[in-house]
Amino acid sequence: MKYTLSVLVENQPGVLSKVVSLFARRGYNIDSLAVGTTEDPTMSRMTIVGQGDDHILEQVEKQLNKVIPVIKVRSLGPEAVSGELLLVKVACEAQSLGRINEIAALMKAEVADVSKATVTLQYAGEHEKCEALLDLLRPLGIREIARTGVIALERG
Repeated sequence: MKYTLSVLVENQPGVLSKVVSLFARRGYNIDSLAVGTTEDPTMSRMTIVGQGDDHILEQVEKQLNKVIPVIKVRSLGPEAVSGELLLVKVACEAQSLGRINEIAALMKAEVADVSKATVTLQYAGEHEKCEALLDLLRPLGIREIARTGVIALERG
């Protein structure tokens, strides 16, 4: 089972290291990790996506709550608003430029950069839609991918 945790922490050096080492010590993998400041500059929000059963999720939440700079841990369900930012550089030959533009228009991706040999697209959306865009572009030749990882907030 995939889980998403929203963790509010004090915005200070070393907090990310403490949280990541907690996962590493217990042998839990992190599928996605995104960190950024919140509306309050003294706090940061970590969005952590991982896999595990209910027992593992409960253990992770309990252990995170013991870390001193952690303010609040919240498990987000599938109804949460989530997304990620994707940059993808695609090989571009004269005959494939039209197809790249069609895919970009279909998926509502933006052209961020164009060179003689490549086109870089920027896309923000749900994780599954980022995957769909990549699936459409793979036959054209993906050169590079950069992703932010999932960010999420509860609805309402």
